[in-house]
Amino acid sequence: MPNVLTIFRREFQAYFDSSIAYIFMIVFLLSSTWLFMVGFFLSGLADMRGYFETLPWFALFFLPAVSMRLWSEDLRTGTMEILMTLPMRTWELVLGKFLAALAFYVMTLAGTLVIPIILAAVGDPDLGMIFGGYFAAILLGGFYLAVGIFVSGLFKDQIAAFVVSLMLCLFLYFAGMDAVVATTDGWVGGLGSFIKQNVAVTSHFSELQRGIVDLRNLFYFASMTGLFLVLNTLSLEGRRF
Repeated sequence: MPNVLTIFRREFQAYFDSSIAYIFMIVFLLSSTWLFMVGFFLSGLADMRGYFETLPWFALFFLPAVSMRLWSEDLRTGTMEILMTLPMRTWELVLGKFLAALAFYVMTLAGTLVIPIILAAVGDPDLGMIFGGYFAAILLGGFYLAVGIFVSGLFKDQIAAFVVSLMLCLFLYFAGMDAVVATTDGWVGGLGSFIKQNVAVTSHFSELQRGIVDLRNLFYFASMTGLFLVLNTLSLEGRRF
């Protein structure tokens, strides 16, 4: 774990060595908070249901942007070769980078806690739903970041890593939408439903953000996040030989 902590500190600090990180945070917070306020004044309801329903759309763009540099920058500058010669296991490098990106995302997400504070001051919000929403948002973030770090290890160009990560995350989200499921089932019977339950993130996030804690949803996020981290580790192992 000391090696993981070393990589974590290096990568987490790297986010704040550039003004881009601050721009990402400000844009994410302002846009998501503005959208919540619009929905709040239109509906007059003291809850965050609408906010968490739209959060995946912001995450689709924000998280690939956060993860695109994790390996691409090392590949571009040549520091990848140095990292691969360090007395560290590949999984320690991967886990350190992943946790740094996740910490940055959680810190950004924490900036939205002003929303439930405002709701508590003006009404009686459902705290269970709010906790469930933030829990689901963190799990979703971890999953998308795992996808992003895997893709980042395949490209030297950060823009290419961003675009491919975005496309993968879009697929994982849209594949679970009812219209897409129905269309796919029409082509191949049962395929759309299978993808929705076992591959797409949509229904799993939706249930958790409503406060429905099901072991199947927890297993989905844990297994899918772990899968992409393992894929990243395996793809990097080849660079050691």
